[in-house]
Amino acid sequence: MIVRHFLQWLRSAPAGDRAEASSALARAYLYSDLSPDDRAAAEGAMMMLLDDPSPLVRQALAEALAFSPDAPASVVYALAAEQPQISAIVLEHSPLLIDADLVDAVATQGSRAQEAIARRVRLPRSVAAAIAEVGSAEACLILIESIDADIAPLSIDRMVERFGHLAAIREALLARSDVSAATRQALMVKLSATLCNFVTARDWLRPDRALRVTREACEKATVMLAAETPDTELHSLLTHLRKSGQLTAGLILRALLSGNLALFEEALADLSGLPLTRVIGLIHDRGSAGLRAVYEKAALPPSAYPAFREAVATLQEDGYLGDPAGATRLKRRMVERVLTRCEHLAPGELEPLLTLLRRFATEAAREEARLFCEDLVAGYVPHRAEPDYDYDTQEAA
Repeated sequence: MIVRHFLQWLRSAPAGDRAEASSALARAYLYSDLSPDDRAAAEGAMMMLLDDPSPLVRQALAEALAFSPDAPASVVYALAAEQPQISAIVLEHSPLLIDADLVDAVATQGSRAQEAIARRVRLPRSVAAAIAEVGSAEACLILIESIDADIAPLSIDRMVERFGHLAAIREALLARSDVSAATRQALMVKLSATLCNFVTARDWLRPDRALRVTREACEKATVMLAAETPDTELHSLLTHLRKSGQLTAGLILRALLSGNLALFEEALADLSGLPLTRVIGLIHDRGSAGLRAVYEKAALPPSAYPAFREAVATLQEDGYLGDPAGATRLKRRMVERVLTRCEHLAPGELEPLLTLLRRFATEAAREEARLFCEDLVAGYVPHRAEPDYDYDTQEAA
């Protein structure tokens, strides 16, 4: 009887009043002790309210029903397919929606619905994967920043592939502790490409010059990342570099001249297909026969071999692993010694290698000068002048 009067009243009531009444009806359904007949009538009334011409009514229903597991499922499912401002309420909060419902909503609805789903508490891996695959950049950012979403590593890599050029996405991913070294390196590549396109579009650098500068900066950052990567992740990082075409002779030589023997050894093992222990034994065997055999097995450029040979010999002779900077930057004395030794060889054949070594030497010298100046400034204590001493005043006192 009450529901009948309610339905009759709806025909002439203004939209605002209808919305308030709809919310009251939904709360009565959820929390009042209604008879079975009254509950069935209330559910039928809510189904009829789904056709109300005013979105205020449907939004009021969504706000009242979204959080409850006891809400009528048919009404909730209908609200989940409503206008974005209405469906987002249900998609974000309703416990009645299963994973398949959420995945379907991600695929068929717009960015606002995707963002609402990404904000759900304890978002399951399958839904996170759907957002990573087809979700908007805003939805992916919300997903990345979620503290309890279950995101698979493959989904993180997919978001890097799709939106790694966006600064907000990069920063959010780098702030996560579960992002692998390979993924962080992929983000650096995205950043390098973005910077290259930026300076080229403004005619600040020629395209070839911009590409070389950003590539060298990316290689430098990669060596630094590898030096800070746990041994358990180093192999996966090398695999990523090889599959993406970044495991070049220049990168490996930079790692070696930075004193990063672990990266050098892992790279040769990955490229040659030999066990790591076997590679280490051949590299450090007295004489260069073992190193040459591994180098040729790895199919690295023959023209660059002299630099690798001299670098390994320098490490064996003097060792530069005790540098305070660790294995994160080029060692100036080591680079200069390798360059000096290579200059005495056939210059015509080694000109590209010598050019690369000269760039390494310049970079190492500039880095060393910068660090020296920073230490000099940090250790400088300004001289404090002694206060003037008024002898006449003191004697008079």
